[in-house]
Amino acid sequence: MNKNTSPDFVSQLCPNCGLCCNGVLFADVELRKGDDVQRLAELGLSLEKKGRQRAFVQPCACFDGKLCRIYNERPAYCRAFECGLLKRVQAGELGADAVLEMIAQAKRQVGKVCELLRCIGSDDGQLALSQRYKRVMSESVDLSGGKASAELPGKLMTTYRDLMQTLQGDFLT
Repeated sequence: MNKNTSPDFVSQLCPNCGLCCNGVLFADVELRKGDDVQRLAELGLSLEKKGRQRAFVQPCACFDGKLCRIYNERPAYCRAFECGLLKRVQAGELGADAVLEMIAQAKRQVGKVCELLRCIGSDDGQLALSQRYKRVMSESVDLSGGKASAELPGKLMTTYRDLMQTLQGDFLT
């Protein structure tokens, strides 16, 4: 948390969101200089090599659905990250209630994408959403299940696109 970040906004908004930790915004998070790799592994992060860097996969193993279990010892990237909505609340551009509704809307979109993924046969919640989507979309369409089944990948594509537009416009700016 930056020194200009109000803990009130963080404690009010972040536990209602979690999209930066649950595999929706990021597939992995690279460690930065100064991160204690051994300590982070001991705390439960699933670390892997990513080129020359070390990274931990998302969804984060230390995220309990609302809060970070290792918040005081979290990696540098996590300490520095502030989503676009948090920045807009801090700048006085949006009120917390409006942001909470935007978070709820994004989470409903995530739910629709996840439901479509389940209908298509991808129920692996241990993978980041983008990885689940890519895996499903790289598979052949099964036309034996009838018209409704054959239309699912197209519905998934448009629903995922809409979610990505929301995430890019509101959370990653």
